[in-house]
Amino acid sequence: MRPAQRFPHTLKLTLAYDGTAYVGWQRQATGTSVQGLLEEALTRLEGAPVACAAAGRTDAGVHALGQVASAVLTREMRLDDLQRALNAVLPSDIRVTAVDGVPADFHARFSARRKTYHYRIRNGGIVSPFERGYVWAIPSPLRLELMEEAAALLEGRHDFASFQAAGSDVHTTTRTVLRSRMRVEPGATVGGGAGPSSGTLVVYEITGDGFLRHMVRAIVGTLVDVGLGRRRPESVGELLEARDRAQAGPTAPACGLFLVAVDYGSIEGSILQET
Repeated sequence: MRPAQRFPHTLKLTLAYDGTAYVGWQRQATGTSVQGLLEEALTRLEGAPVACAAAGRTDAGVHALGQVASAVLTREMRLDDLQRALNAVLPSDIRVTAVDGVPADFHARFSARRKTYHYRIRNGGIVSPFERGYVWAIPSPLRLELMEEAAALLEGRHDFASFQAAGSDVHTTTRTVLRSRMRVEPGATVGGGAGPSSGTLVVYEITGDGFLRHMVRAIVGTLVDVGLGRRRPESVGELLEARDRAQAGPTAPACGLFLVAVDYGSIEGSILQET
């Protein structure tokens, strides 16, 4: 059993959640947010208002396997007890998977060095009703070798303005993508539950130092266009040069996107960007 932390103390909270029922991570004027529920749970345990920050502001309907939040508490409590107490208060589709004490200058967003997202596509076959909320179902065959060729062109440091949601307010649209790859898992199901799906589970994996709003979903929509033969693989490189969202593919549905992991190790020469 881990000991109680001295107070005040900064905490790193790792969370997994099903984003289906929520307006996203961030508090909104209307609707229920993951941030709001976590802050309410922390406030209840602290006995005073608690604010928390997240590594990534996932949108409505987006899921997380490894979201990270930071918060400061003054109440003395064992970390294991805090984790159990939070999970007792939070709804069952939000789980705190780890609680760690961290240095006072730790910030879930600004201390992050890289994030990894997965986007899951069920290609062909029948999508189980138990999986439909966690994949983008595409019945037509995808040319995966062309998608892989296009995805590789996104690696490196580029201006991703063509893959940014309209109306975003950021200082720069330049980001570094460390990995952009396709993976195929034939016959696999996302949830591993009853009623397995048929067809092929295609997973797009992207790791970068920061992401623009809807960036991953816009990339996936463009890669699917490539896989369906609607555009050439090399057109992805041309889109980077164009810096025009209207020329890229559609924004993929939120349900297939997962924030998988946040890394706080160093990346030589990297600059953390706004997300």
